[in-house]
Amino acid sequence: MPGHLPVVTQEWHIITCEYPPQPGGVSDYTRLVAKGLAEEGDRVHVWCPSGPAPTAGIAGVEVHQTLGRFNSRDLLRVGNCLNEFPRPRRLLVQWVPHGYGYKSMNLAFCLWLWNRAKVARDEVDVMVHEPFLAFREGSLKRDAVAAVHRIMVMILLNAATRLWTSIPAWADRLRPYLLARQIPCGWLPVPSNVECLLSTTDSGTAFVTNNLKAEHKLGHFGTFGSPISRMLEPLMSPLLRDHADRSLTLMGRGSAEFRLRMIAQNPGLEEQIHATGEMTAAELSRWIRRCDLMIQPYPDGVSSRRTTAMVALSHGVPMVTTRGLLTEDLWAESDAAVLLPPGDVGQFVDVVNDLLADEQKRRRIALRARTFYANRFDLHHTIKALRSAREPHPSLCEF
Repeated sequence: MPGHLPVVTQEWHIITCEYPPQPGGVSDYTRLVAKGLAEEGDRVHVWCPSGPAPTAGIAGVEVHQTLGRFNSRDLLRVGNCLNEFPRPRRLLVQWVPHGYGYKSMNLAFCLWLWNRAKVARDEVDVMVHEPFLAFREGSLKRDAVAAVHRIMVMILLNAATRLWTSIPAWADRLRPYLLARQIPCGWLPVPSNVECLLSTTDSGTAFVTNNLKAEHKLGHFGTFGSPISRMLEPLMSPLLRDHADRSLTLMGRGSAEFRLRMIAQNPGLEEQIHATGEMTAAELSRWIRRCDLMIQPYPDGVSSRRTTAMVALSHGVPMVTTRGLLTEDLWAESDAAVLLPPGDVGQFVDVVNDLLADEQKRRRIALRARTFYANRFDLHHTIKALRSAREPHPSLCEF
């Protein structure tokens, strides 16, 4: 009935390495999941490191900034706090090995979770955003860290009641470290962390601002780390030079610095390349919707863990991206984005040129993108899977 408050049916304890206002993909994801669970009537406790107080509270979500630096003393303190809650306690752990300090080798944290499962009898759901470093992709020291990561994963999986992964490929890579244990395993794609907002003066279609007067507006959203930046750099000149009617907007943390590097290499493109820097989600939503086309190359291919791709999909902006080892089959099946092999600059440029010349094709891709996102990646799928996992026949996403 109108105004009726949902009845609390479950209590959650989310263990995370970061939470707003701390920046980061895990931070944004954790807040989304906490909010989604609370809106379904569940009571949510978030256990996170010390930091600035959260800027805005969420009804039904209590944030405990008591994990400190994830050392033994901090873990003992949090464990004592958890013991004050009635059983069964359900812990939802956000796993990225580099997130919990000790140069990404915090074995004590994994052993603490094992103790929570085996001694305190807590249910431990492990959500794997990234499992471990790969071997033979750097120095011997890096390989040693990768080996420790696998020991950590074995401890975690031995503690886990349920396993969740951001992409199906992680399940395949983790399966040997289950050591023949049989536990439920589900796919939880990472939803967009940027809500598509319409202001009272914005119809939701592309519009022109004082500093973006080009007819065709390209966009890229990311953090401009070296792997993706190396893919973007060779695209700058062929996409923009000799095309005075085009502009490119770089969005996100690190965009201003990347723009300066590109202008230094291509002085004639200064008026065509723009950068927003880091900004609020509402501002980002407005900038994304100003774009006619997003260019989002990834070295390992687009996948359901790429929140930057999810933002483009959820906003219904056509996207040209890359396929790779981690790209799920459903991307090609959906036709919701144009998938290209990484490294082929000429083909990437040709496809962008063709799409900019064909507005109707862009509109069709945009429509499929919104539908694809709503049907497969929207937050409500994540919340439904988490909340139903205790049922006799849980509605887990299939791999």
